[in-house]
Amino acid sequence: MAISAAVGRSDFRVFKATGDITATLAEFRTVLGDPINVARREIKWDGAPAEMPGDFFNTTVKAGAIFTTDGIGFRNSDSDFGEINPAYADEFNAFSVFKTFMPIGSAELTVDFRVPGFDIPAATRGFGIVFSDVERQGAASIKLFDAEGRSLGQYHAPVRSDSAGFSFVGVVFESPIVAQVRITSGQRALGAGVQDLSDGGNLDLAVMDDYLYAEPQAIP
Repeated sequence: MAISAAVGRSDFRVFKATGDITATLAEFRTVLGDPINVARREIKWDGAPAEMPGDFFNTTVKAGAIFTTDGIGFRNSDSDFGEINPAYADEFNAFSVFKTFMPIGSAELTVDFRVPGFDIPAATRGFGIVFSDVERQGAASIKLFDAEGRSLGQYHAPVRSDSAGFSFVGVVFESPIVAQVRITSGQRALGAGVQDLSDGGNLDLAVMDDYLYAEPQAIP
């Protein structure tokens, strides 16, 4: 874990873990605050449909998150995307069983925050994500931006350290200044003919599980 600061913004803390990430996640939750759904939010995908609209976690589930992608949509899988490519079932693991999550046709997506249940722009003071099967440094990351579109930094998930394959990266600021998160999950979109590094491919593929973030607050 690192502690950093930057001119013109709050002090912030960066959390990273691989292998057994449970202790780091517990600390991250504590820093975000309790209780859940009041001080912080968690998305675990298990109640979401297989093909999910981008506003699902602000309209159907009022969690204040809107997703967009340069791909063609979003998908949750209870077989670690083995339905797309059978090799994926042995490559990826769900951290909080049973579903994992990815855009369709892209390895990138953007999260914009809203006051939960409303179309009111919001910001959060912290965001973190669990990746599965990061095998190459820089293959999975989060880029944070404030409401004016100014960068709050890019933070890379660590390379997996064991067979479970989980990596976590999260950032917490003193105040709610994160209005947007741009996520990269692997170096290429999943596909029927696309193989991971460990299965003979030349690019690192990764998928996502839990999202954790502080309660979105309306932007003044």
